[in-house]
Amino acid sequence: MAFIVTPGTREANNGNWRTARRWAGFLAGVAKPIVQSEWDGEPADIAIALHARRSAASIERLRSARPEVPLVLVLSGTDLYRDLPASPEARRSLELADRIVALQEDALAHVPRAHLGKCEVIYQSSSSLAPARKPDGRLDCVAVGHLREEKDPGTLWRALGLLDPGLPIRVRHIGAALDPVLGRQARELMASDRRYRWNGPLPHGLARSAIRDAHLLVHPSVMEGGANVIVEAITAGTPVVASRVSGNVGMLGRNYPGYFEVGDAGGLARLLADLVHDPAALRALRQACGERRKLFSPARERQALRRLVLGLLGGVTR
Repeated sequence: MAFIVTPGTREANNGNWRTARRWAGFLAGVAKPIVQSEWDGEPADIAIALHARRSAASIERLRSARPEVPLVLVLSGTDLYRDLPASPEARRSLELADRIVALQEDALAHVPRAHLGKCEVIYQSSSSLAPARKPDGRLDCVAVGHLREEKDPGTLWRALGLLDPGLPIRVRHIGAALDPVLGRQARELMASDRRYRWNGPLPHGLARSAIRDAHLLVHPSVMEGGANVIVEAITAGTPVVASRVSGNVGMLGRNYPGYFEVGDAGGLARLLADLVHDPAALRALRQACGERRKLFSPARERQALRRLVLGLLGGVTR
């Protein structure tokens, strides 16, 4: 049995949950997968824990009760960029893990040197969608992420306010209001600015369709482990503009032309205005994303995960 511990839940529908469910599917036939929010003593041939700090209690219990069970730790953005420097529990999880998985290449620069020998990168994936036909002469943007501090929706809102109202730019925002204050601000902006529409949370399929139909995904986060939404945009033929944080750089590459600095609403506004005025710039983003697309194929992710698990179980790749 492959026991997958994730702090995410089906109801929260966040990145941790989607990663856990996708990996459970990939491991079918290798080890019977089960996904739960904590390990409570159930039998396991191998354990995979998402999030060093939030899964720390399960990791400690497993190591104490079943030290022979191989343990894989998957690092989140909050692990890498907030918890590891400050949390003894997160650092202890790194010590206890047999293998450590990062979800994008730049993450390795933030793992303590002593643990790099246990690390590997497994990019997340999404099925490809045929690109949608998109109208010329305007820029339809989508932002997908729950309203919370780490996703920094305020930078997007401020950027919209800095744009010339005459520019044909619209923003559709998808995500639950995990922060009630941000939810109130989203409703107020929607009431005062016809260019902005907040849909709240949507089922995954509808959110994916919204990404496919947009000209551009806007992703202004302040920290990321390796955003599923970037994968889903690239595999649907939708280019991305993103904050220049490690998690986004690790997904899009250091030389990607669609970055703005963290919290820089003016920089984001200028970037969006340039993309309206210069269709060639949007095509350049689309081309750059296309060059990364092969990293995010389900077959690649499945093979890497199964190789890791079978290696720890003493099997062979299939």
